[in-house]
Amino acid sequence: MTSLTTVLDAADKALPQSLDRLFDLVRIRSISTDPAYKAECRKAGEWLVAELASLGFEASLRDTPGHPMVVAHHKAAAADAPHFLFYGHYDVQPVDPLELWENDPFEPAIKEIAPGRKVITGRGTADDKGQLMTFVEACRAYKATLGELPISVTILFEGEEESGSPSLKPFLEANAEELKRDFALVCDTGMWDRETPAIAATLRGLVGEEITILAADRDLHSGLFGGAAANPLHILAKILADLHDETGRVTIPGFYEGVEETPENIKASWETLGRDASGFLAEVGLSEPAGEKGRSVLELTWARPTAEVNGMIGGYTGEGFKTVIAAKASAKVSFRLVGQQDPDKIRAAFRAFVEARLPSDCKVEFAEHGASPAIQLPFDSPVLTKAKTALSDEWPKPAVTIGMGGSIPIVGDFQTMLGMDSLLVGFGLVDDRIHSPNEKYELNSFHKGIRSWIRIMAALGKRDA
Repeated sequence: MTSLTTVLDAADKALPQSLDRLFDLVRIRSISTDPAYKAECRKAGEWLVAELASLGFEASLRDTPGHPMVVAHHKAAAADAPHFLFYGHYDVQPVDPLELWENDPFEPAIKEIAPGRKVITGRGTADDKGQLMTFVEACRAYKATLGELPISVTILFEGEEESGSPSLKPFLEANAEELKRDFALVCDTGMWDRETPAIAATLRGLVGEEITILAADRDLHSGLFGGAAANPLHILAKILADLHDETGRVTIPGFYEGVEETPENIKASWETLGRDASGFLAEVGLSEPAGEKGRSVLELTWARPTAEVNGMIGGYTGEGFKTVIAAKASAKVSFRLVGQQDPDKIRAAFRAFVEARLPSDCKVEFAEHGASPAIQLPFDSPVLTKAKTALSDEWPKPAVTIGMGGSIPIVGDFQTMLGMDSLLVGFGLVDDRIHSPNEKYELNSFHKGIRSWIRIMAALGKRDA
């Protein structure tokens, strides 16, 4: 029996105890957004420190202005083993509305939702306690059988992810030397489907802007001033309409600087996933694809940059009708970034775009709403390749390399602050109801998630020939 088989078998036999530990963690009401649960958040951090210490980690609870961080270190037996930082979060979302839960959200249970399909119920089971515990239990299986880990591991569990991570950046900056490793492992992601594991190689960045167009010094009577006075709503609408050409491309000068075409073999692999525009849009009551012409829906949502208007405000919006020309109008605009697009350059280019279209007697005000770069792990990265093979060995279907249309700020922070790329591997499913009543995590996701991390660590610990 190989050492890998020994560790996998140990994880299988210890699954009941692994579930007991997960249940203990889920029972802790670590709601980070509500000050009433401050002590519970600390209790969750202390619980994790004790568990990691029992596995031989040098583990500690680090205070911040908000909820504490859990930091732990474990060296591999081999001095030249690669060193990875594993990230997760122990805080959870509020449970409101409580009356919609079928069971107590902080009393986890196993429930069969279909023949042969069992789930773990409770707040935080999928986001992110069940996910982070797959890695902890994988480490436990290694220590119980071989007495060591195949890679050196540093763990960072935060307690404020669900409340905006206000303490995270200062903590990373203050502890950069301790936390910077060869690579980061992030488990706060999901599968492609129940049988197909996924690795996210791309993660779009984000720039948020709010613009306000100001014209007259007060709202004006549209009968007295209409046709003569500048209308901020008209100006704003024209500016926003100018953001795209007839083919769906963004027209801001320099916008596509740093955007590379997705390799043909990757696009071909995406085509095999069976998600086309008609099916994707039908789920939300639409049928006609928008965006850049001639590109698949997965390419548009994973690998292409966007400019989207998220809200427009101006004039009279109350009941009835009021004939006024508004003195000001505003819009919230977001840009999803890919490749090497520079968030600061995108913001500056957008502002110049707006100012160039502004009448001389009008003014514009801008307000920033965050910025983060895109993440692009090379599709031929050795870390990605090893992890993909390891996942494919565990699950019924081969692992797929996907992109993510949204943004995970911590991944951008690891790159910009620590110069560290991230491998995004998780075992959540789209129907896990995270942030909603009746959150669940598939029992199979938890069990095979543990086995997956055992395989991934073994693969990452192997020396290249």
